[in-house]
Amino acid sequence: MSDPLHHECGVAAIRLLKPLSYFADKYGTPMWAFNKLFLLMEKQHNRGQDGAGIGCIKLGMPLGEPYIFRSRDATKDALSNIFNSQQKRVRKLIRKGGLTLTDADSFKNKFDFGGEILMGHLRYGTSGRFDEGSCHPYLRRTNWATRSLMLLGNFNMTNACELNQRLIERGQHPVFGTDTQTVLEEIGFHLDEAHTDLYRELRDAGIPGSDIPQKISERIDMVDIVSRASQGWDGGFTILGAVGNGDFFCLRDPHGIRPCHYVMTDEYIAIASERVPLMSVLEKESEEVQELAPGHILCVKNDGTVRLGTYTKPLEPTPCSFESIYFSRGNDPIIYRERKALGAALTEQVVASLDGGFDKAAITYIPNTAETAYYGLLEGLRLYRRQRVHKRLLDAYRNGTMTEDLIEEAILRRWPRAEKIAHKDIKMRTFITQEKSRHQLVSLVYDLTYGAVSNEDTLVAIDDSIVRGTTLKTSILHILGRARPRKIVIASTAPQIRYPDCYGIDMSELGKFIAFQAAVSLLKKRELHHILEATYQACKQQLTLPKEQRINCVKAIYEPFTDDEISEEITRLVTPDDAACPVQVIFQSIEALHKSIEGPCGDWYFSGTYPTPGGYTTVNTAYIAWYEGRTGRSYALPL
Repeated sequence: MSDPLHHECGVAAIRLLKPLSYFADKYGTPMWAFNKLFLLMEKQHNRGQDGAGIGCIKLGMPLGEPYIFRSRDATKDALSNIFNSQQKRVRKLIRKGGLTLTDADSFKNKFDFGGEILMGHLRYGTSGRFDEGSCHPYLRRTNWATRSLMLLGNFNMTNACELNQRLIERGQHPVFGTDTQTVLEEIGFHLDEAHTDLYRELRDAGIPGSDIPQKISERIDMVDIVSRASQGWDGGFTILGAVGNGDFFCLRDPHGIRPCHYVMTDEYIAIASERVPLMSVLEKESEEVQELAPGHILCVKNDGTVRLGTYTKPLEPTPCSFESIYFSRGNDPIIYRERKALGAALTEQVVASLDGGFDKAAITYIPNTAETAYYGLLEGLRLYRRQRVHKRLLDAYRNGTMTEDLIEEAILRRWPRAEKIAHKDIKMRTFITQEKSRHQLVSLVYDLTYGAVSNEDTLVAIDDSIVRGTTLKTSILHILGRARPRKIVIASTAPQIRYPDCYGIDMSELGKFIAFQAAVSLLKKRELHHILEATYQACKQQLTLPKEQRINCVKAIYEPFTDDEISEEITRLVTPDDAACPVQVIFQSIEALHKSIEGPCGDWYFSGTYPTPGGYTTVNTAYIAWYEGRTGRSYALPL
């Protein structure tokens, strides 16, 4: 992707269903689960590089012994730092004779992360602080194991302010304004309520105090607690949590916006955001990895009893399509097919952009995640070419005009030529804060293959998506222009991004979208300024309505124009003033996107049709903020 995005976080968990001694005997080490957690997280390092954290709960620890642990890090190479430090602790304990890897009991008693429940989180920060304290897991400690709660997730709540207000109205005093803290405290509140009710019932029934914790542990129902706590949540989420007594749970939002996959055997349950890490790390086939259904919860009691079912009413599935376009690793069998299909779906538009000149065209891609779609586009172009060669030869055969020269010309010439023109040399990070300096750095992120394109060629470069267009204008088009082609075509596998995302992707400021800028530019050129003002008033009026009745008024900004007109204006806006050749930008259609994705497909950032009421609040708030000249995440701005 040419425009860098901070996006969804990654989660991982291992819940052992057999004692540590079983894994020590079968797999040769009691560190089996700890090692697998590291690998599950490492295989998802693309999902978070702003911080990492792991948590552990040990089952059946004697009174007075610690049972809940976590480690977090927000420095460079956070994931490696966490696991390396824990490995060093194990080696030190072994040297001192306090721990032996042949004895599962000593491993559990001496090593903090030698427990039956292990959870991990990779953070990509889109808001809040960027220090260790902002990393998951979050922890709510008490001196009751059945009230202590650890939580992590990949999520964003669009109504975090409203949820915090709910806490305040109860008389609570939330310390942080993040949705993670809000979710932790909301679940914690209902856990406390259930715990108190059970305690009083058992106490009044004459149960000895020493027996009460075990009785509470047996009767705590996390499915019911989560069901109560989640009423009013608006957002996309995969949330993992565990109570100090060993009750573990994992839930997914009712629309399935955020991804969640799991493997369940008689030995363990393993969870990850993506499918392939589970396949690779646990050596499973694709069909052995299940997807947690929208509105469902996977709950494991401390005695190993597993429950899988709904905690709320599942709604229309709208999984984030950017998982297919960009976020998830491309070696997932389904993601791979989808990305190739997205590339192939651009065939007709790319052919039209070549002005019929296959023999003077070079096809490339913007590194690195567009590579799979690039192969799909090449297959689509070759199929297109084969069909036309077949027709031409068949026509010549039928009308008697077949010649050796015609065969040679049709078969050997004018096939799509694949080239690797752009190379990504360095990773662009945000350590340079000055905008001017960052632009200078961006210009050096990519480099060029010299001599592969002539001044008679059309150079087609496929990209995942175009969000802001900044990198195109300041870097990529300059670099591709140095090849001196006749024309440059940028083909986006995603449709035009017109609306904010409020479910976890860092795409919330409307004014930064190049498609929105293009529409506004066209409105002004055609003296349709009144639409800007009318939309502003309509958005303000929307916020006076109950949230369930709100609609997307920002669609009015795009309605006067065709998709092609907006694409042409985007082309004008991203083309550098000193461009070496003409430029054309083409986009995937929403219809082609849906045909390319296997199963349901969330498309709100393209279509403006949001799965939750919070989405409509977000888009209207984003427009109001743009019109009034305010910046910031639209789902966190004051209404």
